[in-house]
Amino acid sequence: MAESYAREELLACTVARLIGDATQTAHVAVGAASPIPATAVELLRARQGGRPRLSLLHRRHGNPFSEGSRELFDLAGQGRIDVFFLGGAQIDGEANINLVEAEGRRFPGSFGSAFMYFAARRTILFREEHSARVLVPRVDFVSAPGWSPPGVWRRGGPQALLTGKALFAWQAERRRFRLESVHPGVTPEDLRANTGFDYDAPARVATTPEPTDAELALLRGPVAREIAPNYPAFAARLWRIAA
Repeated sequence: MAESYAREELLACTVARLIGDATQTAHVAVGAASPIPATAVELLRARQGGRPRLSLLHRRHGNPFSEGSRELFDLAGQGRIDVFFLGGAQIDGEANINLVEAEGRRFPGSFGSAFMYFAARRTILFREEHSARVLVPRVDFVSAPGWSPPGVWRRGGPQALLTGKALFAWQAERRRFRLESVHPGVTPEDLRANTGFDYDAPARVATTPEPTDAELALLRGPVAREIAPNYPAFAARLWRIAA
């Protein structure tokens, strides 16, 4: 049994397992407001000798891109981004995301989400809030579609949806999510009550594996030191470490 851990540490370990080892994934790109996915990649890098490559959008320190996100889009177009992360004000049961407007509120907009959803080899949908307000039957506006009809070029698409309550796998052939596990302390009944879209589920739902002691030691040591310069508020709140 692992020692006590924060929810963010559980989510980071789950993301790391979704990404896989360096033989599966060479290059991961993470958006500006994504400290948990970035933490997951740094956990992998700490275990795998600095692999996979990590590109952070709007990185505060040592940004490798001289022309901002244009270079990231070029890499994705060339098929050189293996994993990307997307969230949204709304996510529906067909893996569509809405980054524009919901409940009368305007959001910053789609930016390159639609392009990256098509061009990256795999996309992990990630949203900490798990509620019927966010996980809806149908998004109000499709910023980026979760699937494409025949004849539409698309290199990649959704791999999974991870929230603060559960992990879902994407079933491309059914255009539906399948519940993989609920996080410790969450019941399948609670999950159904707080999810606006329908999904498949096994008769016996697994519990998301907890972080191991070895993972927690890495997270609170070398990973925290790597994360702090680019996500100082996150590192200070979670690990009480200053940039």
